[in-house]
Formats: sequence, C-alpha cells, structure tokens
Amino acid sequence: MSTANAPAPGSEGGHPWVRYLALVLVALVMLYPLFWLIGASFKSNGEIFTEVGFWPQRFDFSAYAKGWKTSTEYTFATYFLNSFLITIPRIIVTVISCVLVAYAFARFEFWGKKLLFSIMVGTMMLPLIVLRLPQYLVFRELGWLDSYLPLIVPSAFATDTFFIFMLVQFLKGIPRDMEEAAQIDGCNALQLLWHIIVPLLKPAIVSVIVFQFIWTMNDFMGPLIYLASVEKYPVSLALKMSIGATEEVEWANVIAISVVALIPSVAVFFAAQKHFIEGATSSGVKG
Repeated sequence: MSTANAPAPGSEGGHPWVRYLALVLVALVMLYPLFWLIGASFKSNGEIFTEVGFWPQRFDFSAYAKGWKTSTEYTFATYFLNSFLITIPRIIVTVISCVLVAYAFARFEFWGKKLLFSIMVGTMMLPLIVLRLPQYLVFRELGWLDSYLPLIVPSAFATDTFFIFMLVQFLKGIPRDMEEAAQIDGCNALQLLWHIIVPLLKPAIVSVIVFQFIWTMNDFMGPLIYLASVEKYPVSLALKMSIGATEEVEWANVIAISVVALIPSVAVFFAAQKHFIEGATSSGVKG
C-alpha cells in the first residue's frame, strides 16, 4: 500500500499548538475566578470592590488569622473537625451500601429486578427539596435533630442512587471470567465481592469517595435544617455565619477562610485524580 499521500504525524485536525493554545486560554478563563479569590484574600474591602485584577497591592496575611478566629468563641478548627465528623463516616457507609446494592443489581437475578432498578433510577429525578419535609418529620420523631445522624445514616441505606447507577454500569463492563474461576474454587458471593469485585472496582470507588467528599463538604441545606448548635456547625454554615455576624462584613476575612475551605476538596481531588478520571470516564475493563 502506498504511503505517499499519508498525512504527516500531528497534521490531522490542524496544528497541535493551536489546540494547546485553545486549551490554555479556556483553562485561564475557568481558573481566573479561583486566582481572583486567592488574590482578593490579601485585599481590603475597597480594593475588592474596585479592582478587577487578582494581583493585590501588598500581601497581608492578617485576613487569614482574623478569619480563622471567627467572631464566635470557636475557631475554624472546630468547624473543620465537625465537617470531617460528618464527611468521613458518610463516605464509609456510602461506599459499603452502594457497592453491595450495585453488586446485587449487576450480578444477581431476582424477581422484580428491572422494576426496582427503574424505580431507583427514577428517584434520581426527584429534587431533594421534595424529601426534606418528610425526612425532617421522621428524624424529629426519632430524636435525631441537632445531631449528625440525619446527615450520615440515610447514606447507609444506599440512598445515593447516582453512585449505585455508576457502579452498576462499571460492573457490567467487568468480565466474569475471574469470578467464575473463583466460584469453582469454592468462593461464596461475599468472598467474590471482597477478593475479586472490590479490587476491580477501585477506580469507581475512588470516584464515589471524591464526589461524596466534595458534595458533603459543600452541603449547606442539610446542616442548616438539622443542626441548631453553633459548636456543631460544619464549615459551610460557619462561612455563612461569618458573613452575617456583623453589620460591616470584612470580605477579605471571609474570602481568606473560603480559600482555606477549598484546600481539603482540592487536595482530595488531586490525590485521587488518576483513579477518579478513570472511574468517571470508564464503564469497566475490557476482557
């Protein structure tokens, strides 16, 4: 076959540097609000509302110290600890419950399976606000108000249907050869799940962890409804409280602590970036 008319490497779709330049420009546009947020944490109120640029006139770290102390008797160390007391248990019960339910939907045949799966997928279309009132009434009767239980316990019953759907799709792409071999060796369903399925599900499980971590850290409505004690507030409520605590808001303090509040989510994303991208874009492994 003649290769005389074959295109030169890298010539398809235009010059590579054009695509790289476009990606850099898009990245700068997307990241500019973050750069501005960091720069604004060093500015005064006057600079924040009069200057569009993100570069401050001088670097003053006092806003971080003042923002960390807050206007209450608690520092943001307490609020970060509260956020982790909600987030970490919720991630653990979410992973366990969603993996078990997804494993059942993907690997077992039982009566009403398609109907139950359709109902589960249908619940993804429900706005969360529809569930708030009945949930609040149930948790009030249980005496769980002003505690972290309403924010954690529902996830133990696989109520995060998006994660189940994602795990089921991932499991459908995993060939059953290794499972069949393990069954011949005498493994039961739970042993198959722990020794075969869970290691193969690692990218998808990491995606569940990252999503749940970010969503729970950013959750504002749930803690606002169920928590009444200031000492139990997570970071999301503490930030709002710092804005409305005084008549004149020191926006540099609020922005500075907002930058600090972003660090855990950004750190978790970059730490799990490789597995997260693989789990979010793949539906399984090819056999």
